[in-house]
Amino acid sequence: MEDEIMKNIQATIKTTVIVAIFISLTGCAGMSRQGQGTLLGAGAGALGGAALTGGSAVGTLGGAAVGGLIGNVVTQPRGRGRYRR
Repeated sequence: MEDEIMKNIQATIKTTVIVAIFISLTGCAGMSRQGQGTLLGAGAGALGGAALTGGSAVGTLGGAAVGGLIGNVVTQPRGRGRYRR
C-alpha cells in the first residue's frame, strides 16, 4: 500500500515538473540569453535528476539546481570575467 502511494506521489512530482517547465518556457521571449540558458539548464537538470534517481523529489530538485547553475555559467556574456582584458 505504501509503495503504491509513493509511486503516485513520484508520478505527480514528475508531471508537475514537466508542466512547470513547459509553462515557464512560454515566457522566454523577453528573457536574456543567460536567463534562457539558466531556465533550460534547470529543466534539463530536473528531468535528468528525476531519471537518475527514479523520480525522487530530492534528485529532481538537485538536478534542477545543478542544471540551472551550469546553464547560467555557460551562457554568461563574454568579457565578464576575473581576467578581463
